[in-house]
Amino acid sequence: MTKDKKPTVISLHSVYVMTLVWGTLIQFSEESEFVVDKSKIGLTRVPKDLPPQTKVLDVSQNFITELHLSDISFLSQLTVLRLSQNRMQCLDISVFKFNQDLEYLDLSHNQLQTILCHPITSLKHLDLSFNDFEALPICKEFGNLTQLNFLGLSATKLQQLDLLPIAHLHLSCILLDLERYYMKENEKESLQILNTEKLHLVFHPNSFFSVQVNISVKSVGCLQLANIKLGDDNCQVFITFLLELTQGPTLLNFTLNHVETTWKCLVGIFQFLWPKPVEYLSIYNLTIVESIDEEDFIYYETTLKGVKIEHITKRVFIFSQTALYRVFSDMNIRMLTIADTHFIHMLCPQVPSTFNFLNFTQNVFTDSVFQNCKTLARLETLILQKNKLEDLFKISLMTKDMLSLEILDVSSNSLEYDRHGENCTWVGSIVVLNLSSNILTDSVFRCLPPRIKVLDLHSNRIRSIPKDVAHLEALQELNVASNSLAHLPGCGSFSSLSILSIDYNSISNPSADFFQSCQKIRSLKAGNNPFQCTCELRDFIQSLGQVSSDVVESWPDSYECEYPESYKGTLLKDFRVSELSCNTALLIVTIGVTGLALALTMTGLCVYFDLPWYLRMLCQWTQTRRRARNVPLEELQRTLQFHAFISYSEHDSAWVKNELVPCLEKEGIKICLHERNFVPGKSIMENIINCIEKSYKSIFVLSPNFVQSEWCHYELYFAHHNLFHEGSDNLILILLDPIPQNSIPGKYHKLKALMAQRTYLEWPKEKSKHGPFWANIRAAFNIKLKLVAEEDDVKT
Repeated sequence: MTKDKKPTVISLHSVYVMTLVWGTLIQFSEESEFVVDKSKIGLTRVPKDLPPQTKVLDVSQNFITELHLSDISFLSQLTVLRLSQNRMQCLDISVFKFNQDLEYLDLSHNQLQTILCHPITSLKHLDLSFNDFEALPICKEFGNLTQLNFLGLSATKLQQLDLLPIAHLHLSCILLDLERYYMKENEKESLQILNTEKLHLVFHPNSFFSVQVNISVKSVGCLQLANIKLGDDNCQVFITFLLELTQGPTLLNFTLNHVETTWKCLVGIFQFLWPKPVEYLSIYNLTIVESIDEEDFIYYETTLKGVKIEHITKRVFIFSQTALYRVFSDMNIRMLTIADTHFIHMLCPQVPSTFNFLNFTQNVFTDSVFQNCKTLARLETLILQKNKLEDLFKISLMTKDMLSLEILDVSSNSLEYDRHGENCTWVGSIVVLNLSSNILTDSVFRCLPPRIKVLDLHSNRIRSIPKDVAHLEALQELNVASNSLAHLPGCGSFSSLSILSIDYNSISNPSADFFQSCQKIRSLKAGNNPFQCTCELRDFIQSLGQVSSDVVESWPDSYECEYPESYKGTLLKDFRVSELSCNTALLIVTIGVTGLALALTMTGLCVYFDLPWYLRMLCQWTQTRRRARNVPLEELQRTLQFHAFISYSEHDSAWVKNELVPCLEKEGIKICLHERNFVPGKSIMENIINCIEKSYKSIFVLSPNFVQSEWCHYELYFAHHNLFHEGSDNLILILLDPIPQNSIPGKYHKLKALMAQRTYLEWPKEKSKHGPFWANIRAAFNIKLKLVAEEDDVKT
């Protein structure tokens, strides 16, 4: 009877599987219509309505118990099938006989007990791990899977030749799930694994290690064991299990994941592995239980190059710090990583160390670590990220005896530098320094290694880079992103600078002289700053446009205007401002030239149209009207006194007095003439205006002589002005003699306009036409005027 069991998620197994999945899926990333995800939706069988062109099908984490030929036979292009974490108990491989392109098949974390074999040749990834098989589910047909890279298996018992059908295949990885494996009484099993680059063994996560099986490998390069629970009692069982596994000369990497052990057993494992041919030992998720006491450790000559331990949990709270730290500090290896362990300190090696790489990321080291340590002369790289370091001056002292140190990473601490009278003492060999994510200010530039080439200061509190920075001539790469810098620095103090990252600062108006100052720059990252899009920024934008896009990173998308509000969000490359608005001198010259041209134009127009003359006339009319307002009311109440005022040239007086006046007066039309009706003592202008205003009509006798008379034009001007003022039609134009257009002076444009716009009466030379002429004149006086007699005026 098969029991339901809770799937155990193994992180490294998942990483490896997902890597293979990604490699298979990447080719379909741009063909999403061929990828169908039906995972975690409670399915009890494979859906029937799948698109026939489906290439990737994910039905994992459902409740599917069976897979039939009809479920997937129509998916002829199927390449990836994920059926993990379902409830399948039996699998007939013949259901895939029509899926000739199937490369990836994941049936892990089911309840499979049996499989029915069938030839299949296209698979590259086959995962049958974490199932309920009693024996390894190996079909002889698997020997034809020449493209197979990954094979995942499960079993509760092992036999030496279980893997013989696939012994000739060269696999990248074999995952062997031994969670349900149990020890047989008086029987020691064995298994021979011939050709795989990586062997991954997974044991039960909650049981003490008790597997006593002899697994021999021929050529494995990477060995990974997961879920190891050890105590002092079963520690030797585990070491014995490792004997055969670690014999191969090709084994380079040995990894333990999810390990619970005593300190004594852990030191015993180190001691066992020290003379082995393993080069790199990695331990992830290590839990130390019971007690931590001093243990004897003999540092044999070893081929081991590096030890990495990440994430240590200690269930021991009172212990000897020396007992714990000394084992690691005296290791005769080149590389040591102890990360995410919350170690509070690390001892200085007792003898000259072989370490050239130390990584203590995410611990709780303080400034006292490695102070006055003279045994790390070979150390080239030191990483102290995410610790409790506070004083940059002490960090510089720490390095003074590390004579080979080239790379120092103390990022993500609480470092600051506020010593003004003391000089920092750095070892002269440092060329790469990471001080990012601290609380450093401008003063940090007084405490830097003299030969540094790469400096990372991003995410600090720097407001400006001092101009008098010295001893940084070798600096080639500077990262000051995510600070509070207001200006783009020049390269006066950084003559070798080639890479600058200064994005996410407070730079609003960067200088256009930057590229002239920094001739060696081959990479600039200055986006995501609050650029103020004004005239001052224009030259900088032009200089950016002249530089190769390979030099200015993230251009133009990360370069936007922040101010003014009207340009906010506008890309710098799209910002435009006129030359005139930015060049003050040019603006002044333009205004001056425009003003001068306008003045000259106005002067020309005034001269052409005789504007002074019109202004003088307007002034005279205005004064006369003002005097009229001061006349007594009874005088203003007088009605019109004349039918018509006649304006003419003295040269035409004979025709006026002999022809025009007699003919009009015999019809009862009262005429106003200047020689008999102008009031003595008044100005000519005032008399003209008064006569025009007291007359019902104004008759103008036009001739070449009229055109040449300035007084006649005055009278015409006032009469026309009165026409608009009174709103009446009071003008009668008589053309005595033809007037050539070119004979009318330019200043008399009003006369030209009247002749062009108004109907005039032309004096005919033939006597036979005089009758209609006089009839038209009389018709113009079509109302009866009330004329106030002079006698009545006198009486009044």
